[in-house]
Amino acid sequence: DCSFGRNSTKMSLLAKIAEIENEMARTQKNKATAHHLGLLKARLAKLRRELITPKGGGGGGTGEGFDVAKTGDARVGFVGFPSVGKSTLLSNLAGVYSEVAAYEFTTLTTVPGVIRYKGAKIQLLDLPGIIEGAKDGKGRGRQVIAVARTCNLILIVLDVLKPLGHKKLIEHELEGFGIRLNKQPPNIGFKKKDKGGINFTATCAQSELDGDTVKSILAEYKIHNADVTLRSDCTADDLIDVVEGNRVYIPCIYVLNKIDQISIEELDIIYKVPHCVPISAHHRWNFDDLLEKIWDYLHLVRIYTKPKGQLPDYTAPVVLPDGWTSVEDFCLKIHKNLIKEFKYALVWGSSVKHNPQKVGKDHVLEDEDVIQLVKK
Repeated sequence: DCSFGRNSTKMSLLAKIAEIENEMARTQKNKATAHHLGLLKARLAKLRRELITPKGGGGGGTGEGFDVAKTGDARVGFVGFPSVGKSTLLSNLAGVYSEVAAYEFTTLTTVPGVIRYKGAKIQLLDLPGIIEGAKDGKGRGRQVIAVARTCNLILIVLDVLKPLGHKKLIEHELEGFGIRLNKQPPNIGFKKKDKGGINFTATCAQSELDGDTVKSILAEYKIHNADVTLRSDCTADDLIDVVEGNRVYIPCIYVLNKIDQISIEELDIIYKVPHCVPISAHHRWNFDDLLEKIWDYLHLVRIYTKPKGQLPDYTAPVVLPDGWTSVEDFCLKIHKNLIKEFKYALVWGSSVKHNPQKVGKDHVLEDEDVIQLVKK
């Protein structure tokens, strides 16, 4: 009975989502309808959230094989339709055996592999084929996307012979789950308060949002007291993303596989597409280019350690994520107690003016700096 109730709730949610999507498709986009469309988008976002995390429960069981422990310095997820060559790419890149067959849906659980590149350990995850409708709770898409949300980089693997249709569908699925690809968080200040109504400020001209639209979107979320500051030309979707507060912003590379099946002229065109790398997983063509692009998009910072009186160890860098590269972050990465004994550090490299330079725990390190810690 319980599962029947859940299924009927799901069906009614899907029906409501379809109804709103149809109404949005019918509505012409112009200044007069911006207010109405903003409201519809807010309703849609709320329904989708309810579908992913039903009331009275978590996000549902993660399912076998989806609780892959995070290892290494970064995690890269491979997403794509069945039989585009994800498994071949993964096994050729990592030497990890991921069951490869000529029929669809061979990979049914996430298969981890680890590669070493420029001294960093990068975990590769083959996420099972995300099929159309995953964001509406179909297939095993929900568990797959829960893992995709934890990745530092997503590779969307496409068949070069049918790339655009697949690209649009996968992006639509990921967007529906609150994953924003190659985007920055919206420049919106949003703060709920106890009283005083909606205080709306825009620091530049707005083409879509005005005070009334902002108020009606917030009213949809039962928010009647808040400060909202728009610091760039924002859309209703941007405001909804900020209010929902559960969006993740992940860099993405589009890997166009099977280039052995197209002409040189077609390849030249593909090379001009942003965020794209053409490859042949089967022939192992252009892997160097792919790995270099993965490295660029991960924004990792390598720090070499230097024991007192010895040469720096260039074989095993401590790898930090971009934005977390202070001396304190470095200490915490090695051991959480290290910062308690920390006195100062000597640093050689591009982050300092003199080599070596004495620095404190707040100093921000740059790629390939060398550090020597001095304890109390």
